[in-house]
Amino acid sequence: MAQNDWKNRLGVVYSTNPDFHYEEAAEEVPATPEPSSQRLTVRIDRKQRGGKQVTLVEGFIGSQEDLAALARSLKVKCGVGGSAKDGEITIQGDLRDKVTSLLQEMGYKAKRGN
Repeated sequence: MAQNDWKNRLGVVYSTNPDFHYEEAAEEVPATPEPSSQRLTVRIDRKQRGGKQVTLVEGFIGSQEDLAALARSLKVKCGVGGSAKDGEITIQGDLRDKVTSLLQEMGYKAKRGN
């Protein structure tokens, strides 16, 4: 069934070779650098959230699993909810000072934004 998935091969030119098997290019996962080499910005955002404040942590470089693990640890230590996607961590509430100090304790180069 996996070899008959035609949607993955939409841009492929037809081959007359009966032994030809299309191989998909593997997506490279960026290696997560050391925390001391990452520069994170912690800022507050209110846009499109009905007036509610959220703390955004921007600038994370690395895999989605490492981003989710960092977000999970920040949410647990702050005792609030949030999410992590597209290289950005969202934490509910105005916790810029607390999140900045937690990131610096973990070894990240974090600075407080607006």
